[in-house]
Amino acid sequence: MIIVLVGFSAITARWFIWPEQGMPSRVDAIVVLDGAGDRLGTALDLARQHRAPVIVISYHVERHHHVNGKGCAPQITEEFTGVKVICFIPRPATTRGEAEFAGRLARQYHWHSIVLVAIAPQDPVALLRAGRCFSGKIYVIDTPLPASELPYMVAYYWGGALQAFFLQRSC
Repeated sequence: MIIVLVGFSAITARWFIWPEQGMPSRVDAIVVLDGAGDRLGTALDLARQHRAPVIVISYHVERHHHVNGKGCAPQITEEFTGVKVICFIPRPATTRGEAEFAGRLARQYHWHSIVLVAIAPQDPVALLRAGRCFSGKIYVIDTPLPASELPYMVAYYWGGALQAFFLQRSC
């Protein structure tokens, strides 16, 4: 029993708390997944560094994570000249819906690489789902998450990972 508990803890730590992340100097698009943390701020930092010519922003109007009554990204101003912004409401309103939409955009625009902006607990689910919908290179950059939210998010995304592995195996 102790071996199982240690193994489960190690997998949880590696996948959901300290996942591998990073990206090359440039990708075809920055895909901002909706949810907790300052994801849009992280994406805007990447855009300011000219890391991608496109920002794709997922948002759920009812949760208002990125929305401030002015569209999905009111913080994008003239300093982002040349950056195309694509806003969408995923259907379904989950990581799966976001991955499906990003995959469709990737085919439409012939992208070869994307970076997902998420939180650490979402990484394994986001990578799995995006990998089923997009055949190019996928990278992840995480935005910080308050420590108080970590236990809930780890449990939530463990459930999402099991669902993605066993129940929803397609794009």
